[in-house]
Amino acid sequence: MSVLYTVMLAVLAILAISGLYVGVTNDAVNFLNAAIGSKVAKMRTILAVASVGIIIGVLTSSGMMEVARSGMFNPGLFTFHEIMILYVSVMFANVILLDIYNSLGLPTSTTVALVFSLLGAAIAVSLYKISGDPSLTIGSLGGFINTTRAMGVISAILLSVLIAFIFGTLIMWISRLLFSFRYFEMFRKTGAMWCGLSFTAIAYFAVFKALKGVLAGTAMYAWISDNLLLALILCWITCSVLLAFVQMFRVNILRINILLGTFALALAFAGNDLVNFIGVPIAGLDAYKIASEAGSTSILMEALNENLPAQFIWILLSGVIMIITLWTSTKSLNVSQTEISLAGHGDEVEGEVNSNVFSRSIVRASIGMSNFLDKVIPQSVQEFVGKRFVYEDVEKNGAPYDKIRAVVNITTAALLISVGTSLKLPLSTTYVCFMVAMGSSLADKAWGRESAVHRITGVMTVVMGWFVTGIGAFVIAIVVGLLLIWGGTAAFAVVTLACAYMLIKSNLKSSKKDAMPEKAVENGTVDSVLGEVCQMMKTSTQVYDRTLVAVFKEDRKALKELVRQSDEMYDECHKIKYSLMPALRKMKGSGLELSLYYIQVVDYLNEMAKALVHITRPAFDHIDNNHKGLSEEQISDLKHINDDVAEIYGSINRMITENNFTDIDIVLTMRDELFERIATTTKSELVRINAGEGNTKASMFYLTVLSETKAMVLQARNLLKAQRYFLEHAGVQKNWMQVGR
Repeated sequence: MSVLYTVMLAVLAILAISGLYVGVTNDAVNFLNAAIGSKVAKMRTILAVASVGIIIGVLTSSGMMEVARSGMFNPGLFTFHEIMILYVSVMFANVILLDIYNSLGLPTSTTVALVFSLLGAAIAVSLYKISGDPSLTIGSLGGFINTTRAMGVISAILLSVLIAFIFGTLIMWISRLLFSFRYFEMFRKTGAMWCGLSFTAIAYFAVFKALKGVLAGTAMYAWISDNLLLALILCWITCSVLLAFVQMFRVNILRINILLGTFALALAFAGNDLVNFIGVPIAGLDAYKIASEAGSTSILMEALNENLPAQFIWILLSGVIMIITLWTSTKSLNVSQTEISLAGHGDEVEGEVNSNVFSRSIVRASIGMSNFLDKVIPQSVQEFVGKRFVYEDVEKNGAPYDKIRAVVNITTAALLISVGTSLKLPLSTTYVCFMVAMGSSLADKAWGRESAVHRITGVMTVVMGWFVTGIGAFVIAIVVGLLLIWGGTAAFAVVTLACAYMLIKSNLKSSKKDAMPEKAVENGTVDSVLGEVCQMMKTSTQVYDRTLVAVFKEDRKALKELVRQSDEMYDECHKIKYSLMPALRKMKGSGLELSLYYIQVVDYLNEMAKALVHITRPAFDHIDNNHKGLSEEQISDLKHINDDVAEIYGSINRMITENNFTDIDIVLTMRDELFERIATTTKSELVRINAGEGNTKASMFYLTVLSETKAMVLQARNLLKAQRYFLEHAGVQKNWMQVGR
């Protein structure tokens, strides 16, 4: 056996670990979001419950690898060498694709990625075989490929999106109509029966989805299958009685319900979706053993058609890696935040997405439909229903949504996945969980007119991303497969190194870009935002100074980088601005004056960053378009202005850092002197323009810099003043800034 195949096997093993990491990071959103979004327990408790579910799911997993062995192609027509190339191509394409999605914070489907990667790699290897055999034509491709599985996944996408959204909306609307947001009183009366239904759905899910491989063939499973309706009714009655008894002791049965649902989803995830991550490497290991025993690399892999369970040790190790990833991955929180933000109550959407024509059309159509229904439905009915949907945070925990909706999300997702499994419909767990959450948030009237277009655009972005997953996996696998099959050992080495570089760079990439907004939203405190003001001021000073120097030197590369920095700073300020409402709600007991100055600080910070962007972008455009540089007079004037700006910003930075505003009047004087210099400089430039001196493009850019510099310094001075008043009302001590360091 050549060393090359041993190396390929080692690469498959490494990529299996990476695939588990990426896959768990992506799919954690499926079974954690309801618990996280409702703040049902501390994060470590939620993770502990999910970890137990994963371990039990792994221990009870059948570990069947049919999809990877023969689900997409006929292994009996491929040699061992071709099979190894195929599997390596699949793992490269699958892991890279999923890691890209996680970095973007978009939930996707590991099932789709796996199936379409297998399909693409199989086509690549099949084309190689066809090109080398004169007796085969392109029409022979159908004999190598099994397209039924791919068609099943495509239909699953459509079914998952549509059915899950409809049922999530319907069940949530009924539940909210029953309990309203002030659900405590009604829940004491009917909560046990309602949660009993949820427990029954979760139990049905566990039996027919999560534990099917273990229970199938037992007498109990056979009886339940033959008497399904009776079994469900008995389970409902039993659960309702037990929950009513537990509720008598003031135990929060909603909390139990959500944690149990999280456990069940984690159980199913580990027990059934494991094949998505380790199926290909395990199949590669089996192929390696078959070829080793036969002593030939040209042997056909007909033996892979046999459905053999994977060795227990590999399943157990995979479960351990899953749990470690669940506790240590930060990207999973990024993916989870996408769904929670889109589903939460309020007019703010984290990382707000710009609207498009489609989303605006849907909102307008919905408003028109609502107006029509208002004319048809009796006023008394409208008033009754309206009162049931008046939002109120009765749980007082600041969660994006309450426990009633969390139960609906988990129950509906579990029920739909169970029914889909029993009907042999290949529903995607990711799609079902996400779309149920979107449907329930719509029914819960979380999508107000202020945020509806942005939420719809966000949902459509995610949904379109799912479709792109299949296309991307298919194309990447074909390209990688063709490179490996025709390029040989050299191509394998190059692709392996390139893939390793991409994964390392992605996983070690700094998360500074999102650090400040995340901290601001997480804590909801003023300190979390104001703690960055000093750093913002220092960064602004550096970017402004470097921009002018780069313009003087006509350094296009430096200006391009400065545009990126200023854009990032503006984006951060923009996110802070749109996190005002959650922060103000958490400050509601601190007084109106404090909130007023807080708003001013954030607004001035945002305007200051905007002015800086309006300097860096025109500067880059001017040099990038190869326009004539500034004249000596213009450069000399800007150098003096730059020195004045640096002095003003230095004073502001010192006062903010030391929390000592005794010299604030000096800054006001310095600002007025700068404005006088800018006015004089502007007049001088206008004189030169009237005299026909200089260049039109350079003059316009020069005047833009002067105008935006004035705006930037004005906002910085206002920021300093607002922060002083804010800190005075907050009663912050002089060592306040040291706390954030």
